[in-house]
Amino acid sequence: MREGRTIPVIHFVLLIVCAVAIYLSCEWFVNAVEWLGERLNVVKMAVGTILAAFGTALPESVVTLVAVTTGATDEAKDIGVGAAMGGPLALATVAYGVTGAMLLLKRRKERIAVLAETGMAPTDPATYPEPEEALGSAADMKRLAKDQKWFLPIFIVKVALGLVAFAFKPVLGLLFFAAYAVYFWREIRGGDDGDDEEGPELEPLKFQPKAASPATWAVVAQTLVTLVVIFFASQLFVKQLDAIGPMLGLSAAVTALLLSPIATELPEIMNAVIWVRQGKTKLALANICGAMMIQATVPSGLGLLFTRWHFDAALLWSGLITMAAIVYVLLTMRAHKLTPARLTVAAGFYVLFALGLIPILS
Repeated sequence: MREGRTIPVIHFVLLIVCAVAIYLSCEWFVNAVEWLGERLNVVKMAVGTILAAFGTALPESVVTLVAVTTGATDEAKDIGVGAAMGGPLALATVAYGVTGAMLLLKRRKERIAVLAETGMAPTDPATYPEPEEALGSAADMKRLAKDQKWFLPIFIVKVALGLVAFAFKPVLGLLFFAAYAVYFWREIRGGDDGDDEEGPELEPLKFQPKAASPATWAVVAQTLVTLVVIFFASQLFVKQLDAIGPMLGLSAAVTALLLSPIATELPEIMNAVIWVRQGKTKLALANICGAMMIQATVPSGLGLLFTRWHFDAALLWSGLITMAAIVYVLLTMRAHKLTPARLTVAAGFYVLFALGLIPILS
């Protein structure tokens, strides 16, 4: 009895410890990756879409690679297929929703601070943006919408391939790698859209807090060390969820489809939270967009090459919800009507996904 009581407590404690470790590691990671972007002379938007996204998504892609190449059965390999679908779902819904909620919270704190200092509501929206004001300029939204327009057709093809079977389907996995290579090249070579004007100056590197310009080796070392911690903490976090799910009465299928995707995308979500807190909203949104592009291409290419890439009802439902969420975000971006409140609504698509799973899994 004593052991039965102790094991669940250990899982919950480890869950909290891992979450804290991931958050702190992400704070050091975004600090390092901004300096890395400065060293590589890439525009700030590419720091989010490429450098940060590639760093946090790489461990997940490695996990997918291991699942699809070493799985002893088709069912074991299909775990990688589930991961390839769950990642974009969590990013398009939960990650965007959390970012919107953090922006609302940040603006509420700003309002309280202004009222405390002046005793009256601010009258100049340029000085204090109201919560209903759209995020960023029209140019910002056009750039972010372009990333989503890259993602959506690739994701539609990815879902469509899961519904058909033909002899040369595995070869198409190479096209997904090629699609990301083109996206990568476009982002790295992208022109300066004014994103260098955003936010405060670079904070001192954590490894060299007193250096005005840290050494390159310190920037690289901090980036690699934090990635290692994020990787192992994320994997341990997922294992704790897998153990806690049955204790809460959740089936393995529900845990895999609902909780695990959020856990695996936790680093990207943490990055967005940290950048919003620092006033770097464009980097937060760019990180999510870039991570979605990786999740739509690299794991998908691996899945097509090494698995049957066949979708059941639950995977198809996740694909449809992901597409619906992206269409919603894309339309608001293109209309320059993306506000923190509207961004928060994206999380509602994940609730819809959970409700739709009930009849599917029953």
